[in-house]
Amino acid sequence: MRLATILPRGSLVAVPVAAAPDGTWIEIAALIGREAWRVENVLPWLMKHGEALVKRAATWAGPRYRESEFAFCAPILRPPAFRDFQALEHEGAAWREAPAFCFSNHNGLVGHEAAICAPAGCEQLDYELELGVVIGRHGRDIAPERAWEHVFGFTVVNDFSARDVQDRELALGLGLAKAKDFATAVGPWLVPRRHFTSRIHGEMLELAMCARMNGRELSRGNMTSLPHSIPQLIAHASRDADLFPGDLLGIGAVGTGGLFELGADGRDRWLEPGDIVELEIEQIGVLRTRITERAGNQNVNVEVTNHSRGVWNR
Repeated sequence: MRLATILPRGSLVAVPVAAAPDGTWIEIAALIGREAWRVENVLPWLMKHGEALVKRAATWAGPRYRESEFAFCAPILRPPAFRDFQALEHEGAAWREAPAFCFSNHNGLVGHEAAICAPAGCEQLDYELELGVVIGRHGRDIAPERAWEHVFGFTVVNDFSARDVQDRELALGLGLAKAKDFATAVGPWLVPRRHFTSRIHGEMLELAMCARMNGRELSRGNMTSLPHSIPQLIAHASRDADLFPGDLLGIGAVGTGGLFELGADGRDRWLEPGDIVELEIEQIGVLRTRITERAGNQNVNVEVTNHSRGVWNR
């Protein structure tokens, strides 16, 4: 089962959908017989009744969407919160001693095949290869041994970064702000955790992933290389805080997960207009983003209503 949020051609209403076996997509509300304004609204129900959704999609005889008829939004249009963890060795010794994350812009998510440009003042645009974890059940002070019970599923996250802006912000001692406050690509869809049973070993998740720029592979890694497991990250995020259905956790760039990690010796250049970035995680899929020129009113937000319940910025 795959879940997505789509924008049908000519429409301003984003629609939560589920994949049918033939590759078409069916509105979740029709499949479950109840309102489904946004994917996150039905995640607790799907945690309990996901098999029923799969069976209904397999026998569905009603209307459906083909991928030529819509654009993908981020699977979760507007997460209640977006926590982005650090996972790279350049973060120093403290990075191994305890998990660390920053809150990122949960309103700045774009979907598969979206076009983004570098933010103002940036000449060092970078990608970051990350797994996205979507919470499906509310929890607080979640113990690591119970953490998987709160995970609905996984998606692909490209946490675009303005590295030169980041350097200036870190020098002020205030943490990241505009270096991350422009676009994060997420998608193409959300795959439930139950499809990864054979890849979960205790707290460890075994998934290979890679990043390509213009068809050339630049980064490769595996979730097994992270210093802190996903259950440990969830326990840390939920300490004295509530996690809600739809919350997105970026697990941190894996392996040589961005141009920055390749270093000056391994990096030809930063991202430029015309580049196509593809992030691939096995058993999920490929998330593709186009880099464009910053000009005129490009990247001006267009409101896309979701049955009058929230907006999607594209």
